[in-house]
Amino acid sequence: MSDTRNFVLRDEDGNEHGVFTGKQPRQAALKAANRSSGTKSKPEIIRLRERGTKKVHIFKAWKQVVKAPKNRPSWMPEKISKPFVKKERIETIE
Repeated sequence: MSDTRNFVLRDEDGNEHGVFTGKQPRQAALKAANRSSGTKSKPEIIRLRERGTKKVHIFKAWKQVVKAPKNRPSWMPEKISKPFVKKERIETIE
């Protein structure tokens, strides 16, 4: 059986849209952060509900444009967006 878990992106109103997969909630949050528009000075709040549970993982997320690694492949641009997340808390839905 696969170790990957599914996390659904929720907004403040409780509407769910978008599924991100990962072995840990942080991995799914990094994927969601790469699509967000948050910055380090004004991070975006990401709420991920784990499918099959009532747990909602809440992260502060942003991305920065950084230089690509030295061993980058030829197709990769010199500057890339790197996501960052910081876990705030876990809430439970009733």
